[in-house]
Amino acid sequence: MKIHTLLLSTGAALLAVSGARAADAVVVAEPEPAEYVKICDVYGAGYFYIPGTETCLRIGGYIRYDAGLGDRGTFDGARTNDVLTGKQQNTWNKNTRFTLKTWTGQETELGTLKTYTETRFNFGNDNSNADARNRGISLNFAWIQLGGLRVGKDESAFNTFSGYAGNVIDDTIVGYGRFDTNLISYTFDAGSGFSAIVSLEQGSGSYNTFVKDGTGAWVPGIVDNTIDSYVPHVVGGVKYTAGWGAITGVVAYNSNYEEWAGKVRLDVKATDQIDLFIMGGYGTDDNIDRSFYKQWGGNWAVWGGGTYKFNEKTSFNAQISYDDAKNLGVAANVAYQMVPGFTVTAEVDYLNEGKRGDADWLGSWTTTDKKSSVGGILRFQRDF
Repeated sequence: MKIHTLLLSTGAALLAVSGARAADAVVVAEPEPAEYVKICDVYGAGYFYIPGTETCLRIGGYIRYDAGLGDRGTFDGARTNDVLTGKQQNTWNKNTRFTLKTWTGQETELGTLKTYTETRFNFGNDNSNADARNRGISLNFAWIQLGGLRVGKDESAFNTFSGYAGNVIDDTIVGYGRFDTNLISYTFDAGSGFSAIVSLEQGSGSYNTFVKDGTGAWVPGIVDNTIDSYVPHVVGGVKYTAGWGAITGVVAYNSNYEEWAGKVRLDVKATDQIDLFIMGGYGTDDNIDRSFYKQWGGNWAVWGGGTYKFNEKTSFNAQISYDDAKNLGVAANVAYQMVPGFTVTAEVDYLNEGKRGDADWLGSWTTTDKKSSVGGILRFQRDF
């Protein structure tokens, strides 16, 4: 009896211990609360809150494929040498680009805090070299904006505030200003459609153009666009916007060469289908033919054109430009949206060279009375 009782007690104890261990093995920790991405619709479509912050982020960009052909001078086609005969001939100018864009926005006690970046990656050839290759990475935009204050890498307010010269691809056949620069700018919104801007800019790079020598004659020279002291380039502008369109004026001072340039632009929404614009520019050329802001030849230039929307998918865009140096440019295209986010554009460009040309326009140091060239470009672009 005692042995039997002892065995039963031992077995019960073992079962109790075993049961306790089994219970310990299946204990599951409480799950961590999941943190889902929240949509942010304050700044438009595509924004979401960065988890754990009050900052809204949007990521986008585009992939683009360009195929250009035609005479050199419109920078649509390319020149190369036949690998068998060595004879110079025309070839395609092709480029594929991937562009990555980011936007952020956040409300603060001092106003809306925004950032914008745009980085471009290119592969292809250019009009002076037929060899297709990776053509580098460029930082086109990287700025911070708080209320009306903007600092960082941007395009010059001389162009962004007044607007680009139409919806054509090659809108700089007659140039209306250089683009890339570091800047500090402030935009003041006065309400009722009125706004103004002041921008302190660094400029960028250098290029070949014509300069005046001691006798006042035009000779080949190099223009430095980046400021050469603590004195910045300065841009100022005013704008009035209404339902019918807008009128804008901008003026720029080039601190390197003590030259100035200005533009006045009128935009008109003629109908629901037709948008028109005309822009005139005037600038000094006391020391240089073209500067960071006055990219046209001579003192004055004019640009005009518009867009006609056939329907929601198809539009016709045109621009004509002419300057004091008798450079004439014409560009026209048809843009067709095959599906939302995917657009095909076919464009034809015409350039008639005026009295003076330079390396940026003709590719070599020449002066010419007349030189006409025609080119074209076919563009496929997927925006996302």
